[in-house]
Amino acid sequence: MLRLLGGLSVYFKYQDIKTDNAVFRLHNVFTTVLLLTCSLIITATQYVGQPIQCIVNGLPANVVNTFCWITSTFTMPDAFAREVGKAVAHPGIANEYDSTQEKKYYTYYQWVCFVLFFQALMCYTPKFLWDAFEGGLLRTIVMGLNIGICDQNEKEKKKDAIIGYLIRHERTHKLYALRYWGCELLCLVNIVLQMWMMDSFFNGEFLSYGTRVLSRSEMPQEQRYDPMIYVFPRVTKCTFHKFGPSGSIQTHDSLCILPLNIVNEKTYIFIWFWYIILAVILSLLVIYRLVIIFVPSVRPRLLHARSRTIAMETAALVSRRTDLGDWWLLYMLARNMDPIIYRELIAELVKRMGEKSGARA
Repeated sequence: MLRLLGGLSVYFKYQDIKTDNAVFRLHNVFTTVLLLTCSLIITATQYVGQPIQCIVNGLPANVVNTFCWITSTFTMPDAFAREVGKAVAHPGIANEYDSTQEKKYYTYYQWVCFVLFFQALMCYTPKFLWDAFEGGLLRTIVMGLNIGICDQNEKEKKKDAIIGYLIRHERTHKLYALRYWGCELLCLVNIVLQMWMMDSFFNGEFLSYGTRVLSRSEMPQEQRYDPMIYVFPRVTKCTFHKFGPSGSIQTHDSLCILPLNIVNEKTYIFIWFWYIILAVILSLLVIYRLVIIFVPSVRPRLLHARSRTIAMETAALVSRRTDLGDWWLLYMLARNMDPIIYRELIAELVKRMGEKSGARA
């Protein structure tokens, strides 16, 4: 298990050239590793230990265990409100054999590890797409100038090459910026879609799962029941039918213990809170990007805030003379270049842009 989890450390390797931001990495890296870790832990618990143990008389225990695991078990929703030890044996477990009584069936537990793995793939998809779109452009442009200590002649040649590229390819980077922001929007869509999928997976119980756990503390003690046990019961019932000696159908009612649900309930309460936090952060990020797109007056302030070594007037001049895509590329260069080299680069770029404008005039 430690070796399996240790293999996930490759996702946390340091990036010397950053083509995205922290929120993007929270979704694509941290959340992916979180889901893969949960999937591995639940897989190990499910297939190494005993995920279900049923109590039944007159039948081989391994047969009933296998049958109840691959089919489904159930509880009785009305029994969750009754007092344990007096009215019911366990939460949701009553002694009635009335076939018309409402039952809540649980069929998800053998699929949890696979669903978590599929969710991890969904979270990694925006990063996969952005890496394909980006194609190493930013690393190529930076040319190692993220490190300030370098030969002066080499530094001047690289700066001249970068400025030449920016001048020659002026107003050609809008698609570069829109693709990245589209991947950020895809992150938000993915989180909302996954929450809807998990709610369907748990028969409409997931979206309100965290709020019910929080509201439990405000209820009177005698009216409380654990909502985690309602969604992830530790003890359920299972009905097994077989032919008796006379050929009649015999019904065997068994109690089944699901130790795996101890892990499931802790996993999904953490996922619920994390997804809510991530959805809020991503929503704010999308609003922030819309402000950048539709309110050009904020761009000089953002560029100056990213690189304090350049003057506000210079940032305003650059922002006016570049379109959205070129501005975004310069903003990302500020994140990845040495501040002193970046200041010199911007000063020379402004000078070259002025000469180009004068030549056109």
